[in-house]
Amino acid sequence: MEILLLVPLALMLDYLLGEPARFHPLVGFGNLSNWIELKANKGRFLFYRGIIAWVFAVIPITLIVYYIDHWIGGLWLGVLCGWLAIGWRSLSKHGIDVLKALKNNDLQEARIRTSYLVSRDTSKLDESALSKATIESLLENGSDAIFAPLFWLIVLGPAGVVFYRLCNTLDAMWGYRNDRFEWFGKFTARVDDVLNIIPARISATLYLLFGNSKQAWQAWKTQGKNWYSPNAGIVMASGAGALGLKLGGSAIYHGKLKERLELGSGNTPKADDIHRALKLINHSLFGFTIISTLLCFICVLTT
Repeated sequence: MEILLLVPLALMLDYLLGEPARFHPLVGFGNLSNWIELKANKGRFLFYRGIIAWVFAVIPITLIVYYIDHWIGGLWLGVLCGWLAIGWRSLSKHGIDVLKALKNNDLQEARIRTSYLVSRDTSKLDESALSKATIESLLENGSDAIFAPLFWLIVLGPAGVVFYRLCNTLDAMWGYRNDRFEWFGKFTARVDDVLNIIPARISATLYLLFGNSKQAWQAWKTQGKNWYSPNAGIVMASGAGALGLKLGGSAIYHGKLKERLELGSGNTPKADDIHRALKLINHSLFGFTIISTLLCFICVLTT
């Protein structure tokens, strides 16, 4: 019966406490990963070096959590790992910070706040472009930082959610298609793609259910599959359609213009749409919690 409490308690802890202000395990993991990358990402055979580096970064920590769960167990470990893995309150705060800056007509502050969410160049973006970048990040990270960790927490427990979060964090650090990480980070990026296949489709479905369903489905099936990322595309396309907004389009990353397809249809994003995106994520999360808890309850009753 403990599985019924995992998601509600992890979310409650995140809502009440947010991310740890000091000594967050993922910060330590990031420092470790940077050290491993500096040692391994050089010379020949970078693809295979990337695999070995991934193994050293991810597997030992996952095994430690697995054996703690195996030897001691208990609801507390799942709730703790779930809390540390999800980023619901943090994501909401970042979105609200951008919204507040735009409402105060402080474009410079809004650009800085948006840069915390995206890797594109924000230095010359106007209100509409900042709103679009923020909404895209909120929708995508709603899947990566909320629904995917909760999915793996339910399916594989504490070790599963830790494994996912470490892999997703490494993808954010090593998964770039540039001279430095094209080969070294390729395996990491592919692992993250595989782990997000199901969660991304769950997220896209939730956005569809709690927004404009017709537009969300149309964008999903006609635009999302053509996006350069197999998972992010359907999530953002469904979210864009659900909100009735035009997202995507070209953007500058690391000084270079990146051609991207347009997603969704309807209005050009503005500041108030950030609040609508956050509302869509919150409604979707409420639906996910109810549905997953009911499914777990049915599984408990039938076993």
